[in-house]
Amino acid sequence: MLTKIISFFIFVLIFVSFQERINGALDESTKKMIEKANKNGPFLGLVIPNMFEMNPLLSNPNYKSTKLVIDYAGRRFRFGKIYKKPVILVMSGMGMVNAAIATQLLLSLFEIEGVIHYGIAGNANPNLNIGDVTIAEYWSHSALWNWQRYGDGPEDPLPFEGEDGFTREIGYMKFGTYSTKGEDNLLNNVWYQAEEVYPVDGTPEQTKQVFWIPVDSNYLSLSKSLEVQLAVCFLLFLSVFYKEKTAYIIFLYCGSRMIYWKLKLEDCINATTCLTNPPKVTTVQRGTSANIYLDNAAYRSFLYNKFNISPVEMESAGVALICFQQKVPFITFRALSDLAGGGTATSNEANTFSGLSAENSVIVMVEFVKLLTGYNRKLINSFW
Repeated sequence: MLTKIISFFIFVLIFVSFQERINGALDESTKKMIEKANKNGPFLGLVIPNMFEMNPLLSNPNYKSTKLVIDYAGRRFRFGKIYKKPVILVMSGMGMVNAAIATQLLLSLFEIEGVIHYGIAGNANPNLNIGDVTIAEYWSHSALWNWQRYGDGPEDPLPFEGEDGFTREIGYMKFGTYSTKGEDNLLNNVWYQAEEVYPVDGTPEQTKQVFWIPVDSNYLSLSKSLEVQLAVCFLLFLSVFYKEKTAYIIFLYCGSRMIYWKLKLEDCINATTCLTNPPKVTTVQRGTSANIYLDNAAYRSFLYNKFNISPVEMESAGVALICFQQKVPFITFRALSDLAGGGTATSNEANTFSGLSAENSVIVMVEFVKLLTGYNRKLINSFW
């Protein structure tokens, strides 16, 4: 009899636990793990598209795993530290929906002070090169369209156009421009549309429209230190002899960041396959995401000429939209792995350089976290 009673209770516990899992609810053990983990927060959240972009971080000597792993809703949250900064890693998977879901889960479950997103991207900017690591000031979702019927043009209103509806303010692409014969095309025009977001501090069910989502201004300012060129500060060496206070300050600033001039980005895959131009870290005005893998020269040129877009990929805008509406600081580092269809090669360059670019995105992200931890500030503080 006792055996039957015990068996019955075990069955009930298993059934309840199973129901919690299939309904997406937190089971008690996972809830306790999350509560315990949050006592060591707040954390930096690292949202990473794919495993081949995560692996370089897992093997980076400056990342130290705490061995804590929490699995929930199909996601694995890995805990660790970068330069003593507590971080949580989560792989989002491909595409904007996956990126948004992973980011929202991260923010809902854990004490997160900011989000860093990194990975590889196509390059729409003819002035940049494969291997370069871009830091975009703004991100957009560029595949939310109003596809205009054939026969209508730029002067014709769109369906549901108006306040809180569709708009012609952002711009459009005319397919006929890219026709090989004439200027006409049955595909007509697509008009780019803003996303609707629900700010966490706003009125429920009242939306705000946003197309260009800014990264956090403080994160952006800090990231510019990664661009400092040795030549600039070398010239300042001479000016200190004039004993100008400004010169001393700038020279000291440069000296405190000597490590970032020595930041070595990968430029070779092996002894015979190397990049033509040494890779660099660069701030760009805009990046864009869509659930589209871009490998088309004409659309690449359109995005750059129309919107001044540099990195093109499939996840960053999903991360950006969630962080924007949740009022959480975020920044994205995307290393260019291919020319998005604009190269002369017979195949996409990402087949060759994706691994190298993923490594470069990790190198820059880790150095940015190092800046966040306050390393190299003692020299400046001692000056004052």
